[in-house]
Amino acid sequence: MTCDTSALKASDVLSLVNTHDQQALIKSVHAHFLTGQGFTVATLNLDHIVKLRQQPAFRDAYAHHSHVVADGNPIVWLRRVMGQPVALVPGSELVMPLADLARQADVPVALLGATDATLALAAERMQADLPGLRIVARIAPPFGFDPSGAVADRILSDLAASGARLCFLALGAPKQEILAIRGAEKLPQCGFVSIGAGLDFIAGTQQRAPAWVRRIAMEWFWRMATNPIRLTQRYAQCFAILPGLFWSARRARIARRN
Repeated sequence: MTCDTSALKASDVLSLVNTHDQQALIKSVHAHFLTGQGFTVATLNLDHIVKLRQQPAFRDAYAHHSHVVADGNPIVWLRRVMGQPVALVPGSELVMPLADLARQADVPVALLGATDATLALAAERMQADLPGLRIVARIAPPFGFDPSGAVADRILSDLAASGARLCFLALGAPKQEILAIRGAEKLPQCGFVSIGAGLDFIAGTQQRAPAWVRRIAMEWFWRMATNPIRLTQRYAQCFAILPGLFWSARRARIARRN
């Protein structure tokens, strides 16, 4: 998938989601494992749309991802308004299914991001739950890591030396998406999956919202309540773009009907 997101309308941004659900993603990743072809997975949410409008490097990276899923109920709802429904696929919920797929295919895995302690705990728990899973690299970038700089080059060299063919990126947006595209260029047989706090959840260093909160689509409120200083402004920006996204999605549906 390639597109110029700098010129996208709101409905076009929503159309970046090109993989319908988790089952479709797993099927595609399995095919890539069999052929030895790399891939990149991004997880679109409202925060990403805010950043796509503000950051050219993020737009460029997103434009070259092979797979984009809907990570956030607002994206799912807006796609329904467009008449192009997709399923919710949180990035943090991709780790274990894709790791299990890698285990079955004997594909070596790398964990990149977070901290050394978090990576060690996550690796231990993943291998306990998935016996035979080969985690061949655990890389925690230094604080202030630049995904476009020299440190990133060294990290990608280490990743190549490890032989990993599936890399979970737990760096947060936009770093993980930018590094994913750089990695795909340097390691064309490796798949890169951006998962945000996915490894922290597995390691237990961050707590995800309870299942009942997620079922009523209030995980955003739970997260903001537990970390208001960091997240209040972020969610305010997300809510500010919702009306425009809704009307753009509505117009796109009407235009298709006509």
